Amino acid sequence: MKRSAECVRVQGSGPVGMALALALARLGLHVQWIAPAERIAAPGDVRAYALNPASVALLRELRVWDAMPEDGVTPVRDMRVEGDRPGAVLEFTAWQQRVGELAWIVDAAELERAMRTAIGFAPAIEIVGSATAPGAPPALVAHAEGKHAASREALGVRWTRHDYGQVAVAARLVADRPHAGVAWQWFRSPDVLALLPFERPRAGCSYGLVWSQPAERAKSLLALEPAAFEAALAEATGRVAGRLELAGDRVGWPLALAQADRWCGPGWVLLGDAAHVVHPLAGQGLNLGLADVAALAQTLGGREPWRSVGDERLLRRYERARRGPTAAMAQVTDGLLHLFAADAGPIRAVRNTGLVLVNHAGWLKRWLAERALHG
Repeated sequence: MKRSAECVRVQGSGPVGMALALALARLGLHVQWIAPAERIAAPGDVRAYALNPASVALLRELRVWDAMPEDGVTPVRDMRVEGDRPGAVLEFTAWQQRVGELAWIVDAAELERAMRTAIGFAPAIEIVGSATAPGAPPALVAHAEGKHAASREALGVRWTRHDYGQVAVAARLVADRPHAGVAWQWFRSPDVLALLPFERPRAGCSYGLVWSQPAERAKSLLALEPAAFEAALAEATGRVAGRLELAGDRVGWPLALAQADRWCGPGWVLLGDAAHVVHPLAGQGLNLGLADVAALAQTLGGREPWRSVGDERLLRRYERARRGPTAAMAQVTDGLLHLFAADAGPIRAVRNTGLVLVNHAGWLKRWLAERALHG
């Protein structure tokens, strides 16, 4: 028996919402994508995503990845994680993992532009300006509006949020030496600093900076003159990546751990940051959201012929598939943050020794890398 195309309304104009619209259209569903007028990325947009191979595979399947400009994607082939004492180092390399790349750093604006273009070529996707669009009500409403989604309260969802009291400071940097595809990260008390290799604004010599700091310290960093900020950055990194200069404005946003108590109900489902938020220290936020997209598409695509896409029992299959991996990643990032935020001498000694031991335990290092690579 051939199924008629049911309508799914996707609310969310970010990459998770767009990926879901594209994935569901490929299943033969009629998709209403609720989005504002096309957004034009600001010239100073500093956002960047670290994508794992699973996310890249999904984007390639959706015909988005190969549409990205060459300088909008940078492969990471080596990663170096440093503690807060000399010699406390954890190193990952692509050749040890037997992969071509550990991750890819992607220009956020270019990714969203490529996804928007793909949506424009998808005949099964209807772009509408609001959730009050005329027509028959959809069989399923997918909420992917991000962590500030106002629709959760109307659905009776309880949103539990723990504020870390930290702010992530982000910027684009230019170095005086090539990045060579190496990503750097420092775990210390009380900050976490990441340098992500990038091709813009100078090919082969640029980085995306994400520097998580206590709120007051972050406020001070954001207020510094560029030269003073660059001096603070040089002290924090020990100039291991060379001399770093700001290539534009700095931005900051507060960090938190959050979780929805329910991810689905009759005719509705939550995905991405609308369902869960983790600390960015592992760069897994968008990867978790795209994994939600893949799982929901697989669930809906494999449903029984007689079952509607809005059937709550069906949607619970998706929730069961994703709650475990998401909770595990939240526990890992939260645990790492608290471990490295502690300033007590004994704890500092344990965590730095732990980095060294893991670095020399090949099987454990490979296991950790596998979790990051494939979710």
